[in-house]
Amino acid sequence: MKIQESAENYLETILMLSRNNTPVRSIDIVNELDFTKPSVSVAMKNLRSDGYVTVDDDGYITLTESGRAIAESMYERHVLISDWLIFLGVDKKTAVNDACRIEHVISEDSFKAIKGHIENWKREVYAKRNA
Repeated sequence: MKIQESAENYLETILMLSRNNTPVRSIDIVNELDFTKPSVSVAMKNLRSDGYVTVDDDGYITLTESGRAIAESMYERHVLISDWLIFLGVDKKTAVNDACRIEHVISEDSFKAIKGHIENWKREVYAKRNA
């Protein structure tokens, strides 16, 4: 099921914030994305009703299994595409911004092809270095 780009961004942000093993609250998302509290509140309500996050009585946000799967997919795309663009000579800020847009519109087939190409290239480089 395809979800909106904004929802993917929220899920990816929750994943990134939770990586340091601290609980994520709406205010953390507000601060990270520089959005308003009401906007984040509406988004969390929608993500909760769609089954992508849970919010406990203390306001801590946790990704559900389906929310985590989407977030990890977006994060993998973001990192791989950013790194690839930087390797190709794009400055880091531009690469990160472009990757943020590309990660939401690229098809699964195209992403897998790019990922496979990069992995094959890395294997070839590694094999040459160790030959």
